Amino acid sequence: MTSVVAILGIGIGVSALIVALALANGFRDEMREKILRGTAHINVMRADGRPINDYRSLTSRIKTIPGVTSAAATSYDGAMLVGSKGAAYAVLRGLDKDSEQAINEVKDSVIEGSVTAIVAGRSKPEDLPSVLIGSELATRTGIHVGEIAEIISANTNSVPVNPVKRNVRMVGIFRSGLFEYDSTWIYLPLDVAAEFSGAPQSASVISLQLKDIYDSKRIATDIRASLGSSYTTVDWEEANRPLFNALALERRMGLFIIALIILIATLNITTTLILVVVERRRDIGILSAIGADGKSISAIFMIEGAIIGALGAVLGIFLGMVACIVGNRYQLVSLPADVYSITNVPFHPQVGDVLVAALVAFLLSWVATIYPAQAAARVRPVEMLRDTQ
Repeated sequence: MTSVVAILGIGIGVSALIVALALANGFRDEMREKILRGTAHINVMRADGRPINDYRSLTSRIKTIPGVTSAAATSYDGAMLVGSKGAAYAVLRGLDKDSEQAINEVKDSVIEGSVTAIVAGRSKPEDLPSVLIGSELATRTGIHVGEIAEIISANTNSVPVNPVKRNVRMVGIFRSGLFEYDSTWIYLPLDVAAEFSGAPQSASVISLQLKDIYDSKRIATDIRASLGSSYTTVDWEEANRPLFNALALERRMGLFIIALIILIATLNITTTLILVVVERRRDIGILSAIGADGKSISAIFMIEGAIIGALGAVLGIFLGMVACIVGNRYQLVSLPADVYSITNVPFHPQVGDVLVAALVAFLLSWVATIYPAQAAARVRPVEMLRDTQ
């Protein structure tokens, strides 16, 4: 019975560790996917913070750098969006109509309406600009597809700063899955966004997509070397460093705490084998009397502990993987989007994490057998046989 309890304890500990690591992986991967879906792998901007006027020629130069798959001009400007329910802060995101990849990325997230009107642009100067807004922003301001809203933006390139007011027509609603974007972003043609900022025919940022996102440091260095000191770069890791550092710390702390659970469970093996030594003193004495040496007796108990550890590790892997499958199937981990930016966390178990959890449990189980095995090896056969007569 004590062996069964020990196996269950190790199995639960291993499964908890697998689930915790899968949850941490899922949260990290989900955040990274949502962030990179709406932002660039590398952003290129002027070192002095001024608008980029020659962004088309600059974009063409950057595309020739190895590792860059696409480059598109964009802009980020703060504004107020006024709808029937009230006003809300928004970020005007300029969309380069000549960038097919940028258009396709936005198109994939549209849940109502279409991005076609933004791509087509205005047929007449007096026509209202077309915009796409995030689903949360649409709910907050009460704006629906086809309606007219007002955008108020500060012209930061003029002195004194003068607000720019303009009516726009909402042609679609997008949902990126990241609350921060869905609650603030407005996509509009880049030339219209430049008019709001007071810098016509310009962009504030060149957004790059890379073949390998983990090669961003090297590519950013190549870009700075090619463009000179007038430009600077910010890659996706640098822009989100505090978030990913916090996730890494959370992962390490979870690993440490659950490893303690496994350690406590392995202590049951020590207790189990000590009881076996006490209960089987006569049998140990007989083995010693017929010629079994201390190493052979120690090996018996260490093998028993290893079997318990192996069974517990296998049980833990099974329970952990089943829990991950069920969690993903029914989306068991739901989060408030306004706090954590995502609505649910998937479980992403990795082979390496599963093997490490099982190996740690097995090694701790084996180590836990050392003291009982040594105690059994020290049993004197004469005393044991005499006491059990």
